[in-house]
Amino acid sequence: MRRFFRSFVLSYAQKLTLLAAIPLIVAVAAIAMIVALQARALAEREIFTLEAQLIEAKKAELRNYVTQARNGFYFIYGNAAPDDEEAKQRVAQILSAMIYGDEGQFFVYDYEGTQLVSPRQTDRINRNWRGQTDSEGTEIVDALIRIAREGAGHHSYLWPKPSTGEEARMITYVTSFPSWQWAVGTGVFIDDVLASVASARADVEARVQRTFVYIGGITLAALFVVFATGMGVNLRERRLADAKLKKLTERVFDAQEEERGRVARELHDGISQILVGVRYALDSARRRLERGDAKAAEPLAKGIDSLGEAIIEVRRISRDLRPGVLDDLGLGPAIKTLVEEFEARTGITGRFETAVFRNRLDDEAKIALYRIAQEALTNIERHAGADQIDVSLRGHRHGATLLIRDNGCGITTSPSATSSGLGLRNMQERMEQVNGKLVVRIGKTGGTTIEATVPLSHMLPPESSEHPKVAAE
Repeated sequence: MRRFFRSFVLSYAQKLTLLAAIPLIVAVAAIAMIVALQARALAEREIFTLEAQLIEAKKAELRNYVTQARNGFYFIYGNAAPDDEEAKQRVAQILSAMIYGDEGQFFVYDYEGTQLVSPRQTDRINRNWRGQTDSEGTEIVDALIRIAREGAGHHSYLWPKPSTGEEARMITYVTSFPSWQWAVGTGVFIDDVLASVASARADVEARVQRTFVYIGGITLAALFVVFATGMGVNLRERRLADAKLKKLTERVFDAQEEERGRVARELHDGISQILVGVRYALDSARRRLERGDAKAAEPLAKGIDSLGEAIIEVRRISRDLRPGVLDDLGLGPAIKTLVEEFEARTGITGRFETAVFRNRLDDEAKIALYRIAQEALTNIERHAGADQIDVSLRGHRHGATLLIRDNGCGITTSPSATSSGLGLRNMQERMEQVNGKLVVRIGKTGGTTIEATVPLSHMLPPESSEHPKVAAE
């Protein structure tokens, strides 16, 4: 199980790509949701307006029907008495004949609830329908009579279609014949309006879904671009890193071989020659002792002196590899010793200054600055042609800075400066390893200044640097 979860550990590039993709997904999802909500809200307003307009058109149509019908027999109603049964019969016959369309008809109820006219549903004639409601519980006849008593108006309810018997939504317009106490009206089914509204809503939903599909496609394309770009950058960075690692490995091997060659030359040219001299001195002393020569002590003295030189040479090589003063006294004394030996060896005047601060640099920073000082002095000795150097080491609130300045010819790009360029690269890499900064400046009149700064993160706290051997740098 642990191996299973370990296989899902993300690399830095994958985490960076995922970090870039998640805000994109969240933003697109929020945009899609807002677009969908706004589209639905706008469509609902448009559909509501459309439905209201269609229903108002139906209501106006119903008023026209009733008005035309009333004008057609008003000459009878207007001249008839309230109890003129013959006139009522003639008007009822006229209304019964006024059918239109597949479902259209006029109806008449008296104020008691009895239906007097129903040409398409004749079984309802002469029957009292007070209290009738539709399947939703909406009053029908009582509401129509109440509207007629108030003058005129519209009423909506469910009513079975005469042609199919299926219940559908109907809007009616009813008016009153007050002297006869009649409620006269007609109605139209609005299932076509409802179908148009439902179709509009379905079209809106389809458009919203298409919008989601478009946004999803754009999002997937954007994510593909992000991941493809991330993978491309990752592969490119990996190739560059592999190339740098390969180059660095080669340089490490070259540096190791160069150091081994230097140590081998030091041993062969220095210690080996001295030890050969010691061997000849000892062999000469042995032969003189065998002959009983009183001067046998002379080659022994030379051999002892040569052994002393060999010991000094071993100490010098050891100090070059890892100066003991760096561990014992700190960076300041180590660099001071380095400058003094440089002055004694080359004859170039060297001055060293340091601010008094405790030995608070960690080992990594001390070694880096010491090696930079070694490299810089070697370059000055070989290439600068200087007669004076100034070296300073100071601690400050940003870390510690090593400054090396010479009055030589400055850095050049001639073929003879190849090793100097390699030395500068070595110094730069050492600073990169400690997250430091290396600045090389060339003076207007010649000379070179090398400034190496290590950050404050390599400064140890006071309690960590207290040691019996610690001294001021």
